[in-house]
Amino acid sequence: MRWCARSSSNAVNSSLAAWACDPSRSRGRRHPEEAAPTRTEFQRDRDRIVHSTAFRRLVYKTQVFLNHEGDLFRTRLTHSLEVAQLGRSIARALRLNEDLVEAIALAHDLGHTPFGHAGQDALDDCMAGQGGFEHNLQSLRVVDELEERYPAFNGLNLTFEAREGVLKHCSRANALQLEAAEPGGVGRRFIERTQPGLEAQLCNLADEIAYNAHDIDDGVRSGLITLEQLEEVELFGQFRREALAAHPLLQGRRLLYESIRRMLSAQVYDVIAATAAAVAAAGPGSADAVRALPPLVMFGEAMRDGSTRLKRFLHANLYRHPQVEEMTRTARRVVRELFAAYLAQPSLMQSGFAGRPDTARAVADYIAGMTDRFAAREHERLTGLKLLPSA
Repeated sequence: MRWCARSSSNAVNSSLAAWACDPSRSRGRRHPEEAAPTRTEFQRDRDRIVHSTAFRRLVYKTQVFLNHEGDLFRTRLTHSLEVAQLGRSIARALRLNEDLVEAIALAHDLGHTPFGHAGQDALDDCMAGQGGFEHNLQSLRVVDELEERYPAFNGLNLTFEAREGVLKHCSRANALQLEAAEPGGVGRRFIERTQPGLEAQLCNLADEIAYNAHDIDDGVRSGLITLEQLEEVELFGQFRREALAAHPLLQGRRLLYESIRRMLSAQVYDVIAATAAAVAAAGPGSADAVRALPPLVMFGEAMRDGSTRLKRFLHANLYRHPQVEEMTRTARRVVRELFAAYLAQPSLMQSGFAGRPDTARAVADYIAGMTDRFAAREHERLTGLKLLPSA
């Protein structure tokens, strides 16, 4: 694959650290394009993502709670915005490229299925023996192939740096396929076991921080977990105690929000300090030098331990809660039955998918692009069964 690096008319940003990704030194786009007169390459990436169809659909794709269960719970869109906010705050302090961080954060979940991880797991089962389904790889498919906006190419034609950040995980088998189609491209690091740029590493950790915080919020709001239970988790409990020490009469949602706010701030400052120390010790001279080093964006040891314990608590008490598991089973059934129906009769899909030669992958692409409510309506239309509310 021939890469075409195009310098923006904007001058090199002198505020960037030497190890940050500089848009004027990007590895470029797969399809040559003239530079934008007023935007850097990474700003252009971000703008294309925001205007994409897949990005708009995220507003009706859910995290833990399905779309019909409440209009105040997080969706993939609100999650992506929170990741972008956290990422930009940390990037600014570390002199990394904020625009690239924002682009990756806004695009990282574009390939997620309806019904959160339940939908992903069901599609992976349906595609067993046919390449499986990985939501990170699907996000790359969205920005590389599935978006249809430009006359000269499929996808959004993002820069290499944005695309490597979108592809957070990838199996070796899929990496080898990517490398065969695009030698030296975004699949190679999974074969050579190297790292992405610091901006991509930062988005991975900002994703984790955002997940933990908003799942606490949504879990308490739903009534499935309580503040008293969370007191047993030291990472959260210490900030709840701090909030009460500063505001003894605080209670309810204000206490929850203040505890989460303090926890988020502490995690952000911890990442900044730990990452700055790791970068200083490694001394990379460029963004490319970063890729040959171990991961450099990190928590300090104590914060990493606290975050791990919090994730274990949420897994046991929220994600495995009987109410969540019951809805998860129903969502998996909806996806499996949709897949079977479309596979048996591809004409039931929209024409752009129905005519493709690789029917199974076309069905997976079609279902992965659905919102929760559209998937529920389609399932009811095709089976006559109303398993989930569709409005």
